Amino acid sequence: MRGITFTGVLAALLSSSTTYAALTQVASWGENPTSLDMAVYLPSKLAEKPAIVLALHFCGGTGPLYYQVANYDTYADAQGFIVVYPSTKKDNNCWDVASEKSLTNNGGGDSTGLVNMVKYLIEEYNADPAKVYATGSSSGCMMTNVLLAAYPDVFAAGSCYSGVAAGCLAGSPGSSPQSADPKCASGQNVKTGEEWAEQAKAMYPGFTGTYPRMQTFHGTADHFVEYKNLVEELKEWSALLGVEFTKNVTNTPQAGYTQMVYGDGTKLVGYSAANVGHTVPVHPQLDVSWFGLG
Repeated sequence: MRGITFTGVLAALLSSSTTYAALTQVASWGENPTSLDMAVYLPSKLAEKPAIVLALHFCGGTGPLYYQVANYDTYADAQGFIVVYPSTKKDNNCWDVASEKSLTNNGGGDSTGLVNMVKYLIEEYNADPAKVYATGSSSGCMMTNVLLAAYPDVFAAGSCYSGVAAGCLAGSPGSSPQSADPKCASGQNVKTGEEWAEQAKAMYPGFTGTYPRMQTFHGTADHFVEYKNLVEELKEWSALLGVEFTKNVTNTPQAGYTQMVYGDGTKLVGYSAANVGHTVPVHPQLDVSWFGLG
């Protein structure tokens, strides 16, 4: 299976007759320091204390576009959880994963605005604060890593596609292919697990609890965000979660994919997708299962 491309996604969806009627646009949801947009998928029957899944688009995308790409509707309808599809309009619609503001707990960047969306939903719909999850593709995966590092007391787990370790772009002029320091995406930011963990912990120095569980996918043929970044992601989360690599499971969850298990597989798992480019297609069933919502 080949990876999806942004151009291909845009062309297919622009020619589609599908509407965004299932999404609810939220205009006012609290402090929004970087002028993000918020769209929410609300199933017809919410659980008594619904979980929240924050689904983050790739560069050049929007929340409504990622709604069609990720397609968590069936699962949300069956389990009664809420899916948030935010949008950023800055830096070629890429999430800010480079500035000190976004890489700091409550620092006033994109990450702060996204967490405020979660807080709004917890209050508005009596959502379960212990069941908040993040997912995304490319730039959305980069932000998933940042959110789990900077707000480990908000998110229970993450599952994402073709991203980089939290802090990989720290100090870069921007976060898009046009503005970012290319060293990160090209896989040249190589550190030990302990060095990555130290950088992640610096995003929220006062945190002393357990970091969220992480599941991450990357294609071996990805030359946009190089495959080497999967290794760096796994180093970071292995150190943060205190689990070591134990085994590879080939052809899992499908032919050509290798599941990389850390510890007993309940805290950290990686997926290497042979001959898949940028990005690895979203596997909503695996995401929902990882979140414990399936």
